[in-house]
Amino acid sequence: MQYIIIIIILLILAIAITYSKRKDFKIKANKLIEYLGGHDNIIKYEFNRSRFIVDVKDVSIVNKEAIQKMGAQGIVEIENQLKIILGEDAKQLKKQIDDLK
Repeated sequence: MQYIIIIIILLILAIAITYSKRKDFKIKANKLIEYLGGHDNIIKYEFNRSRFIVDVKDVSIVNKEAIQKMGAQGIVEIENQLKIILGEDAKQLKKQIDDLK
């Protein structure tokens, strides 16, 4: 009986951790969109492994410093395109940003 209770507690903890991580990525995705100047400033985006490639209307309103503070490993700007290196978070952020659209 004790083993069943321990297994149930471990399952509840695993579900809680998974849910909190999903919530964190949703918040992070919202912040990223905000730092990019909002939905209206984003023309198109794509993910390529660890990079988030986004075309924006106005690069001057993008808060690159805030994007780096939230964990980006680097940002490359070419005209109105930004290549943001997000590392292992890129896949989860893509899923959350797709859900927000």
